Amino acid sequence: MRAIDTIKNIWNIEDLRNRILTTLLFVAIYRFGTYVVLPGIDPTTLTSLQEQTRGGLLALLDMFSGGAFSNASIFALGIMPYISASIVIQLLAIAVPAVQKMQREGESGRRKLNQWTRYLTIAILLLQGPTYLVNLSVQLRNVGAALPEGLWFTISSTVILAAGSMFILWLGERITDKGVGNGISFIILVGIIARLPHSLYQEFVSRFFEKSGGLVMFLFEMLFLLLVIAGAILLVQGTRKVPVQYAKRIIGNKQYGGTRQYIPLKVNAANVMPIIFAQAIMFIPISIVGFSKHADQTGFWAAFMDNTGLWYNVVFAVLIIAFTYFYTAITINPTQMSDDLKRNNGFIPGIKPGRATKEYLDTIMDRITLPGAFFLALVAIMPAFARIAGVSMEFSQFFGGTSLLIMVGVVLDTLQQIESHLLMRHYDGLLKSGRIKGRNAAAGAY
Repeated sequence: MRAIDTIKNIWNIEDLRNRILTTLLFVAIYRFGTYVVLPGIDPTTLTSLQEQTRGGLLALLDMFSGGAFSNASIFALGIMPYISASIVIQLLAIAVPAVQKMQREGESGRRKLNQWTRYLTIAILLLQGPTYLVNLSVQLRNVGAALPEGLWFTISSTVILAAGSMFILWLGERITDKGVGNGISFIILVGIIARLPHSLYQEFVSRFFEKSGGLVMFLFEMLFLLLVIAGAILLVQGTRKVPVQYAKRIIGNKQYGGTRQYIPLKVNAANVMPIIFAQAIMFIPISIVGFSKHADQTGFWAAFMDNTGLWYNVVFAVLIIAFTYFYTAITINPTQMSDDLKRNNGFIPGIKPGRATKEYLDTIMDRITLPGAFFLALVAIMPAFARIAGVSMEFSQFFGGTSLLIMVGVVLDTLQQIESHLLMRHYDGLLKSGRIKGRNAAAGAY
């Protein structure tokens, strides 16, 4: 069989074999750490915290941390603070000229920005650590337990949580250097997939003993999930190729250029960022209600507390479409692309260099971003349709949203890297025809 032959080929390449084994070792260390509970906390008293993370924003955080959040683990804060810091630095690189200049300085500028990102990550961790402990204290009181008293416990636990997250970052960097794929993305992927077997088993059992439909309905769910994954793959890989002709240049006795290449413009250049921004806004009403003294909400508040409701998902989809255009506009710079083409003696056939090329690229991006934005919004609200169809809350999270897009993108990038190792050693690729397409320089896990 081709699959067995491919596995044999992978194993025969010593460098690739060592990289895969190294990746598995680091993943095992990470998974072990998600079950190491903070000192002074009884794991049997975490039932209220685990119940709290079954829905809403905390469910998303718990998924990205591989269950460490609900286990009160030393890795409870996960990799999300680093991602938040990276997003802030990316936005600063767009809005602040000094940071823009640093970004153009090449390797030295990149190292400075990485250093700033780490400093900001530590600052976020030192703020999130005590907040996590306060929430943990409230959840423990609900079951009649309590955190150890004293300032020393708060300080030591905050340091442990911050050190745990920085250790995860170190593991991700080691995976990138010595393993397979982007380490940070792979850590998030492992956290998402870790919850899949349990969620799948619970859905299978509930269909047989608690819900209607039985095996037929369960198989229909699996078929629908495969269709959604196929759509997510198309969204991640989709590009529009713009032909570029490079004029001939004669330097000395040699001739350069004269070739035609393509600029791959992504259908979804913003990746999962619009969903993350939109979710942050949609959680504002939920947070306000959480701090309110009135438990029962009606009207406006009730509409935005129900994530399976019509108005919630309509507003959510509109925000995603708007943020898709916004993030695409600030990450894709047609003016710079036009200048680079002109500087390298290239042009788009039938389009004048300079301003006309910039306007042409702007038009192309507007046209391909619109269907991409609508499809991204559809994928984001797909878990709501799954919940309406009777799928359990935990399993419905795999039908769309941030988790599905990250999972699909990281798997494609990892398979693409493995395939490049095979082709470099003159082995067959992973597919019978064609090559695997990754996210085309998507920004890490996001």
